[in-house]
Amino acid sequence: MHGVELAEGVAEIARDEWNALVGDASPFLEWEWLASLEEAGAVGAESGWQPRPLLIREGPRLVAACPLYLKGNSEGEFVFDWGWADAAERAGIRYYPKLLVGVPFTPVTGSRFLVAPGEDREVWIPRLGEALRELCVGNQLSGVHINFCPEEETHPFANSDYQIRVGLQYHWLNHGYGDFEDYLARFRSKRRNQIRRERRAMHENGIEIEVLTGDAIGDELFEPMFHCYRATVDAHYYGRRYLNPKVFALLRERFKHRLCFTVARQNGEVIAGTTNVQKGDALYGRYWGALRNARYLHFNVCYYAAIEHCIRHGIQRFEPGAGGDYKWLRGFDAQPTYSLHFLSEPRLAEAIGHFLERERAEARRAIDELREHSVLKKPADIP
Repeated sequence: MHGVELAEGVAEIARDEWNALVGDASPFLEWEWLASLEEAGAVGAESGWQPRPLLIREGPRLVAACPLYLKGNSEGEFVFDWGWADAAERAGIRYYPKLLVGVPFTPVTGSRFLVAPGEDREVWIPRLGEALRELCVGNQLSGVHINFCPEEETHPFANSDYQIRVGLQYHWLNHGYGDFEDYLARFRSKRRNQIRRERRAMHENGIEIEVLTGDAIGDELFEPMFHCYRATVDAHYYGRRYLNPKVFALLRERFKHRLCFTVARQNGEVIAGTTNVQKGDALYGRYWGALRNARYLHFNVCYYAAIEHCIRHGIQRFEPGAGGDYKWLRGFDAQPTYSLHFLSEPRLAEAIGHFLERERAEARRAIDELREHSVLKKPADIP
């Protein structure tokens, strides 16, 4: 017999027990990341993200789980459904609260159905999906949203009342480059020369950029990196200061082995940086910020330094985050993202189903076209 329960947060689950389910999956699913967001107060009722991880146990043993949140808004999700919420309100349907499986403020694909080693994922994924559905219907919630799941996790729901949504991101892939110049050789001359100009501007402005990982990151860097994050968030009307100094302090204590800081200095002073995360053969770009403006600083800190780091260390994939067609111009090619959505109100489910059918077709057309016209030359076109 197995029992289904909801916890008050990942922090109340034993670290080793939770991480055993995560294994080699996304670093943002690890106890150290999720529990730090909770303990720092970055997630909770005030932010609209109430952690309620779904757990399935056989006796005392944790065999399956989902990083589940009760959402009071649609902030910080990156698979945005504000239009759905507006349509529901106009139809007299209560949209909030809703259930969301994912990682707060993090548009990164990763397993959303965590299963213990040795257990059959093909058995447990549909069980978890049904448990989420029953929880939604039993509590008269509007729906369940499973954001940024891998494509293979959508397959068990192909003929269910979960609906599939397809999105688009830009990722860099390592095609066996020997160094950055080898990478530049894949560009046509106009783009190649532009990138060289952008990189040369750092030297001309006396800006030095350094990439640091793990124990090489000095503790003194965490405060200025938080200030960089805050500066960019505060500079944009759409910015939301989800993180606070305590998040960075907890990540320094618990998560430094996963962190990758790109730091830009001018006259020895930190003027910009990115807080990235690294695990296995992947690098994930997360929080960029600048305390001082300089032309092309963003491209160098966020992209070129990270790409050079990936090439040097044999990292195969760099996901720089959501948005930004300017990434495509710098060699990041289009990749699909996936999410699953169950809507409990039949009228809303039907309307959203029609929308998603059109959106999936358009997303796939856009991805095909972007790949066909990639700024990177195909290997056959390289002299």
